[in-house]
Amino acid sequence: MKAIGIKHLATSLQTLGITPKQNILWNLAPEALTQEALSRGQAELTDQGVLSIQTGEFTGRSPKDRFIVKDAQTAYTVDWGEINQPFEEGAADRLYQKVAHYLEDRDLFVQDVYACADQDYRLNIRLIAEKAWSCQFATNMFRTLAEEEYASFQPEWNILCAPGFMADPEVDGTRQHNFAIINFSKKYIIIGGTGYTGEIKKGIFSVLNHQLPLNSQVLPMHCSSNVGEEGDVAVFFGLSGTGKTTLSADPYRKLIGDDEHGWSSKGVFNFEGGCYAKCIGLTDEEQPSIYRAIRPGAILENIGYQPDSKTPDYNNQEITENTRVSYPINHISNLYPNQAAGHPNRIFFLTCDAFGVLPPVSKLTPEQAMYYFLSGYTAKVAGTEAGITEPRATFSTCFGAPFLPLSPVYYSEMLGEKIQEHQAEVWLINTGWIGGGYGVGKRISLTYTKAILSAIFSGRLDNVSFETDSVFGLHIPTSCPLVPTEVLNPRQSWADPIAYDRQALMLADKFSENIRQFVADIQAAVLEAGPKVVVV
Repeated sequence: MKAIGIKHLATSLQTLGITPKQNILWNLAPEALTQEALSRGQAELTDQGVLSIQTGEFTGRSPKDRFIVKDAQTAYTVDWGEINQPFEEGAADRLYQKVAHYLEDRDLFVQDVYACADQDYRLNIRLIAEKAWSCQFATNMFRTLAEEEYASFQPEWNILCAPGFMADPEVDGTRQHNFAIINFSKKYIIIGGTGYTGEIKKGIFSVLNHQLPLNSQVLPMHCSSNVGEEGDVAVFFGLSGTGKTTLSADPYRKLIGDDEHGWSSKGVFNFEGGCYAKCIGLTDEEQPSIYRAIRPGAILENIGYQPDSKTPDYNNQEITENTRVSYPINHISNLYPNQAAGHPNRIFFLTCDAFGVLPPVSKLTPEQAMYYFLSGYTAKVAGTEAGITEPRATFSTCFGAPFLPLSPVYYSEMLGEKIQEHQAEVWLINTGWIGGGYGVGKRISLTYTKAILSAIFSGRLDNVSFETDSVFGLHIPTSCPLVPTEVLNPRQSWADPIAYDRQALMLADKFSENIRQFVADIQAAVLEAGPKVVVV
């Protein structure tokens, strides 16, 4: 524990409505948090000495149980709807008090951290938790304080995390026993009934997505980012399973961060201090940076083991397909210093198109960039979620809809302005299927995708000719080093071009149906940049 008086610790918690009756374990080092988790039976060690936890009933976020308190501050700023569900102010405060009383009867783990590598936008955070591994997750995923900062640390936001507390929906106003509630006016987040650590991380991301655009004109981005040897900056937008973490962990480029960034008047900066990567199918050959980052200090979530051992089996889906690892960003060897750099030179939108329609690479105009950013398209395939037996188009606006409190059009217009101001190139990269949809074609080779990115970074696509897709209007290079020509144009990779045309029109119609929700708010040029299907 850091050198702070016990009386000060208790007083600090009392200001939050928590009167501790048990032990307070304040700002323990990761090694000590690991030992606490083990000694309390909250976790176990793999044979490599990595903490392994199970998050219980919930192995992923529960979007239908995430709420924002509706009050004078948020009533007219938040984009209310299925994603940003309103919660009554008084009910939130009453539930907060219940969670606080629940926590004060237990040993408490308290961790002081902050978000944002750029100190101009720093957000101080205090996490009060009943699980040691929740605090270790915080030390991994957020940024840790210098030793001299602890004594005078003042949190701007407080998170109460109580996986063992179950709400009573009829009394508390929740949908079911689990919940994650954000109060922007009183600057607290309460999490109960779920042990999934991603609720902590994404709660703060939602906070930054609200505060930074309104207060500082900083664009928050659900993206990874890296820097080349010449100082060129790239950002990668993409939903889960599209390759965002994998492709940004490039051994020839230095990593700024793998998931959450801001784009300010100075450039790009990482919000976090760690990485939270999917583990399913993880191998040293294809994802060496992530694989080698799994060492003591990391936390594995909901993984299975090889038979009769404590050796992780990264292909095991018995608990969940959403197996995860969190680790401090300094576990990555080619880390960019301070995780803050200049303005992006190139922006990549990653999609996993399971219909086999979109090309592996295409260059976007600024208007197309805003259209595809608003769309946030990918596709889910059989086995990724219960009930999915065939490809399903998924649209998550701005590649991060569950975490966006403001209108998606607001973020899209900010991106468009920054692209124009800094003359950033924008590329659409499909890491999904070619030669047919899921079950017929095959997944685009990671080797080809890496070759495409290498050609873009080296400028080898600057002088090649491009052809324009007749349905989507995408500009497709006719050649790329180390990538077969028939791979570049998806129609040419299908055995039956007429079947491709039908599939392309079907997907284009889905894009058009999705964009209708924004027709009244977006510029005509952006709407016209979409697929050539009439929007009614």
